[in-house]
Amino acid sequence: MQIEIKFSPSYSLAVCTLEDKDKIVTEAGAMVSMSHGMQMETKARGGMLKSLGRSVLTGESFFQNTYISPPGGGEITLAPDLPGDIIFFELENDKFFVQAGSFLACDDEITLNSKFSGKSLFAGEGFTVIEAVGTGKLLLSSFGAIFSKELAAGEKYIIDTQHIVAWSDGLGFETKAVGGIKSTLFSKEGFVVELTGPGVVFGQTRSPRAFVKWVGSKMTTSSGNGSNNAGIKLNF
Repeated sequence: MQIEIKFSPSYSLAVCTLEDKDKIVTEAGAMVSMSHGMQMETKARGGMLKSLGRSVLTGESFFQNTYISPPGGGEITLAPDLPGDIIFFELENDKFFVQAGSFLACDDEITLNSKFSGKSLFAGEGFTVIEAVGTGKLLLSSFGAIFSKELAAGEKYIIDTQHIVAWSDGLGFETKAVGGIKSTLFSKEGFVVELTGPGVVFGQTRSPRAFVKWVGSKMTTSSGNGSNNAGIKLNF
């Protein structure tokens, strides 16, 4: 499978060229377009219990779509829900950890497992991840552009839980508050992840939660003389 990323970093589109009867697994709703003859299977990948755990813990879809190319190959284009970037890399009998919401697609040979960290539940900062294990291509998406940081052995790096996209196996990580209780409550920084090298971490330049809060702050409910006139207005 060959992958080309177009229109990066704001409105990225992954163009995936599949060979004869190749398979690609995608998050539900990721498909933008595809060539004639592509087949799609929708199922609870990994079984009902694993799919339920992935859906409950990470917020990912219970069902995932597997696209299969016809004889001679085919093409499928993929994009995330939010405007942002897409990256891909090759796993070789390896493991990568992906922030919930950043998984876009992968080769059929890669297994996805849900993981959970309860250390950041205070103030609603639940931190859940997907463990991607196996061999093949892994596609990740972001809100905003994606940046990377390579850490040397023993080097520490701090990133906000809402801005982390993924990190390589072998990186030590600990979820913690910024400063004391007062700073956590009033600084608007919430919780962070402290990573310890060696390895690489990918982050995103925008926070989905912050964006949702901003949109919410601009919305007001209006009502007219009749119920049919009620609506929602955005105030700028």
